[in-house]
Amino acid sequence: MSTRSGGLDLDDGIRQMLLLMPRLVGRAKKLAVPPALASFGLAPRHLTLLALLLLDGPMTVRVLAERLEVAPTTVSLMVADLSRQGILRRDEDDADRRRVIVDIEPGHRSAIDAWLSGSADAWRDALEPLTAAERGLVVSTLKRYEEGVERALSKE
Repeated sequence: MSTRSGGLDLDDGIRQMLLLMPRLVGRAKKLAVPPALASFGLAPRHLTLLALLLLDGPMTVRVLAERLEVAPTTVSLMVADLSRQGILRRDEDDADRRRVIVDIEPGHRSAIDAWLSGSADAWRDALEPLTAAERGLVVSTLKRYEEGVERALSKE
């Protein structure tokens, strides 16, 4: 039942989210990999890494790992795989030759941008009307949901 303020009570909110989430995930999965990238066997984990590089530019493996919230070894393996396939390039940092900067190969940038733009545009449409605080609430709520699902999976 709705509350007077136009919001949802907890049970209605849960009901609405249980109906919405499978549709949301299903539609996101339908975003087709562009033909130029189809032969690379890209997975959702690659999508997030490529999105960071596309949106934020070149960065080190350590920074990518921090932003993806995974171990640096996980990112190193993904970067090595995508580099071997020619999707990413690794360049020495001119300021510190021990560091490696990861970036998208220029020849694949437009295909990756086309692949990600549908999702990014949908999020822009959804989040733009909100205040910064409301956007923060949406993001933190989805993160808490993810953590809850992870806890439920670890109990299985």
